[in-house]
Amino acid sequence: MLLMVKNQAFFDKCFKDKHGRLALTAAPNLPIIIWAVAALASHLVGHGAVHGILSFIAHVAITWWALLEIFQGVNYFRRALGVLVLAFTIYVQFLR
Repeated sequence: MLLMVKNQAFFDKCFKDKHGRLALTAAPNLPIIIWAVAALASHLVGHGAVHGILSFIAHVAITWWALLEIFQGVNYFRRALGVLVLAFTIYVQFLR
């Protein structure tokens, strides 16, 4: 019985908000909207300076979102998602 209580508490910390509601997704916020618009526009432009600027804006916006999730995420899942997105963004921007 004690093991089940510990697992439930861990599950709650991973997937629920402070009000006890399941919180896996959220409505798009400003950084996600900026990222989506800039990323789509950069793909439509294709090449050149405008593409570079839009791509930079997209990377900054998704990094902004990831940092917000890491430091202000409502649960461990959202914070881990922020870490994964930040790591992938760094990989794409600098290591690929």
